[in-house]
This record gives sequence, C-alpha cells and structure tokens, in this order.
Amino acid sequence: MSYDRTRRACYMGFVVQAIVNNLAPLLFVSFQRRLGLSFGLIGLLATLNFAIQMIVDILSAALADRLGCRPMILAAHVLAALGLVGLSVFPLFMPAYAGILLAVALYAVGGGLLEVMLSPVLEALPSGDKAAAMSLLHSFYCWGHVAVVLLSTLFFALAGEERWRLLPLLWAIVPIVNLCAFARAPMLRLGGEAPSAPRRELFKRKEFWLFFALMVCAGASEQGMSQWASAFAEAGLGVSKSLGDLFGPCFFAVMMGLSRTYYGAKGEKLDLRRFLGLCAVLCMAAYAIAALSPLPAASLLGCGLCGLAVGIMWPGTLSLSSRGLPRGGTAMFALLALGGDVGCSLGPSVVSLAGDLRVGLLLCAGFPLALLVLTAASGRRE
Repeated sequence: MSYDRTRRACYMGFVVQAIVNNLAPLLFVSFQRRLGLSFGLIGLLATLNFAIQMIVDILSAALADRLGCRPMILAAHVLAALGLVGLSVFPLFMPAYAGILLAVALYAVGGGLLEVMLSPVLEALPSGDKAAAMSLLHSFYCWGHVAVVLLSTLFFALAGEERWRLLPLLWAIVPIVNLCAFARAPMLRLGGEAPSAPRRELFKRKEFWLFFALMVCAGASEQGMSQWASAFAEAGLGVSKSLGDLFGPCFFAVMMGLSRTYYGAKGEKLDLRRFLGLCAVLCMAAYAIAALSPLPAASLLGCGLCGLAVGIMWPGTLSLSSRGLPRGGTAMFALLALGGDVGCSLGPSVVSLAGDLRVGLLLCAGFPLALLVLTAASGRRE
C-alpha cells in the first residue's frame, strides 16, 4: 500500500498550523484601525492562542490513544478552518473583540491538535530514515510561515488593507482542502499492534524526562531569537516595521526551513546526535554574535544563523524520543509537545525579564548549551 497521500497530507497539515499561528499577527494593525481595538487587547490574542495550545497538549495526552488519530486530525482541520473564517465573519455578528477571541480559540484548538497528531502519524509510516522524514515534515511549518508572510503582504499590496476580511477566508481554503485529503488517507498505528505505554509508566522513566527537558531547550532556543527577529531587522537595516517583518522573521524561517529540508534529504548519511550537538554549538555562536557584535547587520546575520541551527532541534528530539521509547505512543508526542511549548514561552520571557536585549540573548545561549549536555547524556543512556 502506498502512503504518499498520507505524507502529503501531513506536510500540508504543518502548513495549516503555520497559517493559524502566523496569520493573525499580520492583521493586528487592521484590527486596531478597522475595529477600534487597543494594542493591549490585541496583544492578549497571542497569549490566548499559546495558552489554549498548551491545554490541548495536556488533554491530547489522555485522549489520543483512546480516540485514534483520524478523528482528532479531521477535527483539527475543521476547527482551524472555522477559526480562520471566524476572524473575518464573527465580528460582523457579535462585539468585535469577542468575535476575534472566539475565532482564535477555535483555531488554537485546531493548531494544538495538529502539533500533537501529525508527528506520530508520519512516524508510524514505513520509511528508510525516521529522523530525516520527521525533519522534512517539520520543514513545511517553516515554508508555510514564509508563505503566509509573503503572500499576505502581496495581498495587502494588491487589494489594500481595507479588504483585510478576504484574507482569512482565502487562507481557510487550505485546511478545507487538506481535510478532504486526510479523510481518505491510509494511516498506521504508531508502534504497530503493540499497546502504548501508559502515561504513568512514561513518568517513571528517566529517559522520558530527559527528552522532555530536551524539548524545553529546543523550544526556548528557537523562540528566544525568533520573537526578536523583526527588531534585529529594523535596527540592522533601518527599514520600516513591515519590511522588518519580512527581513527578520522571514530570514529566520527560511534558514530554519533550509536546515530541516537538508536533514530530510541527507539524514540517512548523518548521525542525529552528533548533528544535534553541532547545531547546539552553532546556536550558541549565533546568540553570541547577535548579542555582542557592534555591527547591527551582524546581529541580523546571527538571527539567520540561529534559524539554521535550531531547525533540527524540535524534530530531532522527537525522533530520538521515538527511538528511545518506542512504546511511548501518541501520548508521549503530546507530552513532548507540551515541553516544547513551555520552552517557546520560556525563551522570550528570559529576554524580556533581562531588561536588556543583549543581556537577554546571552542568557538564552544557555538553552542550546543545556541541549548539548542533555543530548550527550541521552547518548550515554542509550
């Protein structure tokens, strides 16, 4: 049986996740100008999205093996599509902010389910190198992020900001189409017919907590820099906020996508642990360049190098976990996604709490250092 349809649907599923995570920030100015919302209220939307995805990670760990992958993935696409449509439609029928909150809540649940379910679905499929396949899968999130920024910017240039309501409706087509693809895609159970290990058994394994800590470090290493990419671009190139978003986040996402695509193509010839260790060293160097260089343009280069370095960390850790705990099942992927999301919150928080951007970035270099140590420790345990 061919599983090409399933693989393509998984790839597009990560594009859907990129849409729901990165489209709303591009509409924040429109929300402020067209709907009269304050930036304080708008800023809470990102917090709500993240918080709901954390809750979904926790609940999915209990429900995934019980309900099965297909129903949860189909529900994820339905919720993502409803949320995107809701960004445009809900404010027409209820108070504007309440409508946007409802839309964000819907697509946040969908995005959280996709984050949890897509990796184990692909991991269960027959392939030559699981780590390379996982890296290639996660590269589509990066390319989806780039596509959202570039195509949405092009839309505003051609159609004008006043037609912003059309943009979420157009992007909603992607989860609707992929919903149909997943409905007919063949799937396999992760680990074959063997039952998955209960969560309490996972909690007793030192290996699980080692992999959980690796995921925290991976998420923190990625988002500690990613959240400040736009600021680097504006300071380094002296461009406007919109161009800063293109040069900063897009540069970071492209480099991260190239890293994952490279490992997806060449992974069979590379040692995953050694590659993770090299990426951790490069990531520390990237943070140091961004924080210590007197040249603003060098800070932008550090941003790009960081994207290149962190690309393999998240999917690579998932592959190590699946190899080290083969009976972990979908529940393990859900709990590891929770660890990654904790890191995604922790990294930017360290930069903010430091009170100084350069000091905060130097502190964030501790996350790839910890990942380097933990990766070596996981090798010794294996």
